[in-house]
Amino acid sequence: MEKIINGFPFVEYTKESYDEKEMLEKSAAFLSYMDKRRSVRAFSTKPVPKQVIENLIRTASTAPSGAHKQPWTFCAVSNSSIKTAIREAAEKEEYESYNGRMAPEWMEDLLPLQTDWHKEFLEDAPWLIIVFRRSYEYGAGNTKKNNYYVQESVGLATGMLLTAIHHAGLVALTHTPSPMGFLSGILNRPENEKPFLLIPVGYPADDCYVPKLHRKPIESIAAFYE
Repeated sequence: MEKIINGFPFVEYTKESYDEKEMLEKSAAFLSYMDKRRSVRAFSTKPVPKQVIENLIRTASTAPSGAHKQPWTFCAVSNSSIKTAIREAAEKEEYESYNGRMAPEWMEDLLPLQTDWHKEFLEDAPWLIIVFRRSYEYGAGNTKKNNYYVQESVGLATGMLLTAIHHAGLVALTHTPSPMGFLSGILNRPENEKPFLLIPVGYPADDCYVPKLHRKPIESIAAFYE
C-alpha cells in the first residue's frame, strides 16, 4: 500500500514480529551463530560464484545511510592480475608499517595475532571486495553534491557485508594497508571515491587456524539505564 506524504511516496512497512519468548530464542541463536565469525588470513583458492558476491553486496547496500545517499562503491575483484598488483602494492605499504611506521605498542598488540607484512591471502582468496566511500556525487554540469554521514554510513554497510559473508558460509578479513591510495589507482576509481576497506572473501583453507581470542563481557561493552 502506498501513501503520499507532503508530495513524496511512502509504502506501508510490514515486518514479522515475535513474542518475548521467540525474541529471546532467536536473539540468542543469532548471537551464538555470529560469535563463530572470525577474521581469517588463510584462504582456499576454491572459487565462489559471482552471483553469491553480488548478493552479498546487495545485502550490504540495504544498510541505512545519511539522507539515503548510499555513499559507497563495492569493487569486487577476481581477476588474478589485478589481485597480484594489489598484493604487491599492499605488501610494499605493509613492509614500511612493520619496519618503522607502527609504534612499539602497536607492534606488541599485534603479537597475539602473529601477522606480518606478507599478505598472500590477497592472491589466494577468490574475491577481493574493496569498499570505497563517496564523499560527494557528480550532479548536472559536473557539479558536486554532498553526501552526509559518509564514514558512519559506509561503516554500517561494511558491517552488514561481513554478516552476509558469514551467513553465506564464507570467511573474510578486514584488511587496512595504510595508506590505501594505491587501490584508487589500480582500480581507476573516480576522484569522489576513497578506499575504506580491503576485504578478501572466500572459503577458509583446509589447515586454517585463527588466534584463540576472548570477547569482552557484556559489562565491559554496554551500560544499561533502566
